[in-house]
Amino acid sequence: MQLYYVDSYGCIFADGIFVGIMVYLLGSISNWRNFVRNYYNHYQCGKKVVKMKNCWMDGKTFVITGASSGLGRALAVMLAQRNDCKIIGIGRNEPRLCAVKEELGERFRYYVFDVTQQSAWAAFAHTCATEGIELDGLIQCAGILPRFGKATSCTNDEVEKVMQTNFFSAVYAVNALLPLMKKLNLIHICSSAALGTIVGTAGYTASKSALKSYTEALIYENKKKAYIALVMPGFAKTDIFRYQCTCIEQSRLVQRVCMPCEKMAEKIYRGIARRKTRMVIGADAHAMNFFYRLCPRLFMRAARDVLKISNIPLFEDVF
Repeated sequence: MQLYYVDSYGCIFADGIFVGIMVYLLGSISNWRNFVRNYYNHYQCGKKVVKMKNCWMDGKTFVITGASSGLGRALAVMLAQRNDCKIIGIGRNEPRLCAVKEELGERFRYYVFDVTQQSAWAAFAHTCATEGIELDGLIQCAGILPRFGKATSCTNDEVEKVMQTNFFSAVYAVNALLPLMKKLNLIHICSSAALGTIVGTAGYTASKSALKSYTEALIYENKKKAYIALVMPGFAKTDIFRYQCTCIEQSRLVQRVCMPCEKMAEKIYRGIARRKTRMVIGADAHAMNFFYRLCPRLFMRAARDVLKISNIPLFEDVF
C-alpha cells in the first residue's frame, strides 16, 4: 500500500510538471510572435517577397487539391506568382476556384469534382492524357476535421467520410496521376495529429496517421528516385474548423496556438523549395513531436488534463 501511495503521488507530480511545461510553451507563443513576424517580413512575407533564384519549381505544372481555400489556395498563389508555375486546382467550391482563376489568370485552371471518388480521379487522369498535359508535381491539401467528440460517438458514416477525404483520396490521386508524371514530385499536407493522439480526434487522427505511414513508405521506397515530402503542420487559421459547433474565435487558447494561414503556407513553400522530405510546422506541432516521443502515455494524459481544465468550447462534447 505504501509503495502504491508513493507511486500515485509521483505520477501526479510528474503530470503536474508536464502540464506546466505545456502551458508555459503555449503561453509563450505570444511573447515571440512579434519576432517571428519581423523575421518573415524581412524575408518573404507581406510586400517584401524575395523570389528564390534557380528554384527547381520554376515553370513546373502542379496539381493542387483543396485549391479553393486555405493552404491549398495560398500555395497555388505562391507557386504561380513566384515561380511562374502552371497550377491545376482541384476542389468542390467552384465560386472560390473562379476567384483564384481571376487572380492568377492563365497560370491557373481548375476542375470541380469530389476527391473521394475514385472514378473522378480516373476521369481527370484521362482528360490530362488526352489533352497532353504533362504533370510535374502533386500537392495534396484537401482534408476535413470532424467535430470534436468521443470516439464512441463517431458514427460509421462519419469515420468513413474522414478516411475517404483525408487518406483514400490521396491514394486515388497518386495511383491515377503517377503514370502522367515525368518525375514523381509529391507533397502530402498531413497534420500534427499524426504525431500524437489527442482526445476527441479519433477519426481525424486515424486518417492522418494512415496518410503519414503511407507517405513515409513512399519516401523510402522511392529514395533518390523522386521527391516526396510529408508536411505535418499544427493548427492554422483556415476553414478546416467549419464542422465545429463553436467558432475558434471564442477560444483564446486556440487563437494563440493557431498560426495564420499565409505564414503556415510560407513555411511549407520554403520547405518544398529546399526539397525537405519531412516538415513539422508550428509551436504546437513541435511540442507534440517532442513530448510524444519522450513519453507517449504521459503526453496523452497531460494533453487530456490541459484540455479538460481549460474548458475550451470546442471540446465540450469530449468531457
